[in-house]
Amino acid sequence: MANRTPVHDHRDAITLFARMGYAARGVVYLLVGGLAALAALGEGGQTEGSRGALESVLTAPFGKILLAIIALGLIGYAMWRTIQAVKDADHHGTDAKGLAIRAGLMVSAVTHILLAFYAASLIFRLGGSSGDSGGSEGIVSWLLQQPLGRWLVGAVGLAIIGAGIAHGIKGLKTKFDKNFDMPVHIQRWAYPVCRFGLTIRGLVFVIVGSFFLIAAYQISPSEAGGTEEVFSTLRSQAYGQWLLAFVAIGLFAFGAYSVLAAIYRRINPAM
Repeated sequence: MANRTPVHDHRDAITLFARMGYAARGVVYLLVGGLAALAALGEGGQTEGSRGALESVLTAPFGKILLAIIALGLIGYAMWRTIQAVKDADHHGTDAKGLAIRAGLMVSAVTHILLAFYAASLIFRLGGSSGDSGGSEGIVSWLLQQPLGRWLVGAVGLAIIGAGIAHGIKGLKTKFDKNFDMPVHIQRWAYPVCRFGLTIRGLVFVIVGSFFLIAAYQISPSEAGGTEEVFSTLRSQAYGQWLLAFVAIGLFAFGAYSVLAAIYRRINPAM
């Protein structure tokens, strides 16, 4: 058996954390989509965002242990996103498009590390508000206190909208295929699920980004919102229950896509 070098061990550790991260993100979205679908069908309570979904884990048997595993996975995902952004592990390049994608990956790293910290706060009962709105409002409130804060909030909103459009294109054009190593017989049923999930998550991102633009225009943190506010907005529309159910199933599908990524995605840590 060949001797393993520290470099190989380091790559293996990064790969493990990345796969744990995709799995943890998948669990969060399976919970978000599942809880929202139950609410739309009248089988559950109010819709929940990612923070509310994490809170629901506490009610399960061994909830704190499960939450700790999810938090560790989210930290791993944030680490992997940082490597993707800084080391350009997926070879996006340094042109305008590539830099925009890498900036979006860095934003994803920050949001998921914050979600991991929130999960940790639930384990140790350090407080925190339910739902995504507290997080979004807190971020917007902090940004508005900075120089050119209004423009910073607007820039974040545009970045989220851009990420949403990129998700939609990735789903509709099956661009995730280049990073997957999945058997053909699994692709037949998995790829339609992945495409649907990515497209719906992109739609949710566009709506969330629009909330940030409104918050920037009105200089009001209360206008910002996350997934939970998207659900509330959809529910208030004509045929809102069906819209909510459609988006909920889409986010559940995105959770499935993330779990499949944990298993089949090629992970190439750049050293």
